[in-house]
Amino acid sequence: MEISFISMWLFGFLLGVKHSLEPDHVIAVSNIASETKTLRRSSLTGVSWGVGHTLTLLCVGLTVIVLKVEIVEVWAMSFEFLVGVMLIYLGVKGMFGYRKIHMHGEKGKASSPVFIKPLIIGFVHGLAGSATMVLLTASTVSSLWEGVIYILVFGLGTIVGMLLFTTIIGVPFVLSAGRNRLNDTLTKMTGLISTGFGFYYVYNLGINEGLFTLWL
Repeated sequence: MEISFISMWLFGFLLGVKHSLEPDHVIAVSNIASETKTLRRSSLTGVSWGVGHTLTLLCVGLTVIVLKVEIVEVWAMSFEFLVGVMLIYLGVKGMFGYRKIHMHGEKGKASSPVFIKPLIIGFVHGLAGSATMVLLTASTVSSLWEGVIYILVFGLGTIVGMLLFTTIIGVPFVLSAGRNRLNDTLTKMTGLISTGFGFYYVYNLGINEGLFTLWL
């Protein structure tokens, strides 16, 4: 039994690491990492995302399990749609908002709550993944407490995975911090990828998967 629990937790942790590196997660957090000037701040961006993601999964997932209700398809897809809109917003902001940072300097930027944004992004991604998490947890555990532990271990995996990713992705932005033109180019490229993927995400959900039809 003890080995079974360890195997379940290890599986949940590794699944969390894999989950953190899904394209929409990576692209969204890359936009935030592109704004950082030190690896420490870039790494903490990933941690903040993971915390927001885990808290949402825990709250929504356990509420659904305890009340024995289902997240209907239209709501699950709508949460996913929100992710696409968020990617477009982050991308456009990255492409057109960076010059404003240079004009106002780093002083004002440093005083802003830099970890609030990745926390909110993690929250949105947690909403989008809550339906899948509920099904996964329900099929893996046999009690509420096992469910809590499983989601927390899964969440720890997402935090570790995103911590490693944002540290790596932050390297080119940190190294180019003193070269405004290069840094600006990298930031705009990140924004362009986010915008393009966001539009694809929205189109795929709305048209190909029929979300717009479900809304009508």
